[in-house]
Amino acid sequence: MRRPPYGPVLAALALALLVAIVLAVGVGAVAIPPDRVLATLLGSGDPAETAIILSLRLPRVLGAALVGAALAAAGALLQGLLRNPLADPYVLGTSAGASIGAVIGLLVAGAAGFFVVPGLAFVGAILAIVIVWQLARVGPETSVVTLLLAGVVFSSFAGAIVTFFLVMSDRLQLRLATVLGWLMGGISIVTWGQLAVSAALVAVALGVAVAIAWRLDALSLGEEAAAQLGVDVEAVKRSVVAVAALLTAAAVSIAGLVAFVGLVAPHATRLVVGPAHARLVPAAALAGAVFVVMADLVARVVLAPSELPMGVISGLVGGPFFFALLWRHRAAYRL
Repeated sequence: MRRPPYGPVLAALALALLVAIVLAVGVGAVAIPPDRVLATLLGSGDPAETAIILSLRLPRVLGAALVGAALAAAGALLQGLLRNPLADPYVLGTSAGASIGAVIGLLVAGAAGFFVVPGLAFVGAILAIVIVWQLARVGPETSVVTLLLAGVVFSSFAGAIVTFFLVMSDRLQLRLATVLGWLMGGISIVTWGQLAVSAALVAVALGVAVAIAWRLDALSLGEEAAAQLGVDVEAVKRSVVAVAALLTAAAVSIAGLVAFVGLVAPHATRLVVGPAHARLVPAAALAGAVFVVMADLVARVVLAPSELPMGVISGLVGGPFFFALLWRHRAAYRL
């Protein structure tokens, strides 16, 4: 199949992201038409609308875009590393570690929980990937299969810990809606300071991801073949896992546990830009940003004035997508 030129594809994705941001910013208790949203963003809007957009809505929408970009890029990296089309950023137990950190934050932080929970979730995600990596390491090498198994085991263990905390703590039971909202995903960015820190982390991680992405093309030939081509396979594994963990942890610190973005976005863009990871990672990041911005928008309006957790929307889209992939590749997994 002949694919379109890469430049126009990136431009189209960037334009789609801009349109999604403008639409999402305009929706709320006070509807603001797209032309007035653009006027505000260009510095010539109504003062009242400017306050609503810049103080309340735009940080959340840009946070959603960061979450989507981070999870999609992490998914593209992990699928290339594991050579598994079903991999996503949570396959290595990162979400499980983040969920433990979030629940501990809600348990011990009290009124300061809003500030403590994202930080502890971030720490939990990083610690989880370190633990899983060490469990999977045998001598100087790390087996991909062992890495997957370690991630599954750690996720099950972490799920038991989270359930234990929820049952034993009266404080968590009183805040059950908050806990479930975190575990099901939802944008929690409310200030420009939070957004700046998250954006810096995601920007650095994305830069490294693009820089190392081409090495995953060699790994697609197999580890032995990649080594014969001069690729330091173990160094590539460590780099990819570290970058994917940082991207996922940054996303979790903003939005909790949002599933399937790292599965859907890379596959959708791979059909258009091809399998070369140097092209795939930036395109997947843009597609993931569009996906999460629109999912957050739908979550806000579908049951208005109530608000669904964004993870519900991503799950409703990603679940059938996952089953379709599983069916397509069932022979490879002997299903």
